Amino acid sequence: MRALPRLEAASVGAIITDPPYGIDFNGEPWDGQLIRLQTRSREARQTAAEALYAWSVQWALQCLRVLRPGAHLAAFGAPRTAHRLACALEDAGFQLRDTLMWLYGSGMPKSRRLAGGQATALKPAYEPILLARKPLEAPVERNIERHRTGALNAGACRVGDRFPANVLVTHHPACRAGACHSSRCPAAMIDGDAHRRGRPGWPPEPPSRIFYCSKASRRERDTGCERLPLQKLDLFPRAHRGDRPSRLAANAHPTVKPLELMRWLTRLLAPEDALVLDPFCGSGTTGAAAVLEGRRFLGIERDAHYVTVARARIAHWDAAAGRDA
Repeated sequence: MRALPRLEAASVGAIITDPPYGIDFNGEPWDGQLIRLQTRSREARQTAAEALYAWSVQWALQCLRVLRPGAHLAAFGAPRTAHRLACALEDAGFQLRDTLMWLYGSGMPKSRRLAGGQATALKPAYEPILLARKPLEAPVERNIERHRTGALNAGACRVGDRFPANVLVTHHPACRAGACHSSRCPAAMIDGDAHRRGRPGWPPEPPSRIFYCSKASRRERDTGCERLPLQKLDLFPRAHRGDRPSRLAANAHPTVKPLELMRWLTRLLAPEDALVLDPFCGSGTTGAAAVLEGRRFLGIERDAHYVTVARARIAHWDAAAGRDA
């Protein structure tokens, strides 16, 4: 939280970020313990949800300060804590504009499995993406003239010739170009059902308006990191049975978002050549997306190891886009 207050006010064109969800993901301190420590009060005992809200207000206030009038923020959340993040953004001064839904078929249940087929939770199959905007300084047309912010770049994010929707779908890892894993792929199930219900005169192609992408593969995770040492990658530590060995990866960040998804969000929110900020940079996918889409990027990350990974990944994609790293 030390870097954000040092940034110049009204200098950022968009914020796209994947902050901690406050759910103690895999027991990681940054997703629970550190949040509670930063908001600990001697006067009152806080629940984990209250701590997440108080901490989110802190960083949201700084994000509001550094954004241009009318600029947008997109923040990923967890289904059971996103309402706290939404309240924090609103109470910090943002206008909530929408909630995008990122759907996917893969994922492990974070549940205790009890006798008789009982469980304590469902398998996650979506993440909400909160879309918020800093209040306009003037009517939207004038705000765009002054700051180039205030509206979404819908034309740059069309799905074919169709207006972009607020639902985004990730293919199953088993899908290949032109061939979905039909029994388990959300994309195939949605468009397949729509196609089966088609009427005479409808176009032969599936009538979807939904943006599709693939989850980050191991190759995508590690691209640009070939010279970095391999680290233990353990995405589902509670799912191990027996002595199954852990995977190794140069980029061992546990919550890497798909590059195509972050590119789509960058096109949607950030004016051309704007500065995109990610205050929770992680392994740098937002930065890679920004440079590929011709935007400038500033990332903030507390973990020195992930800073190294992010720099390597962003430098690779910056060079691939034809610019100096």
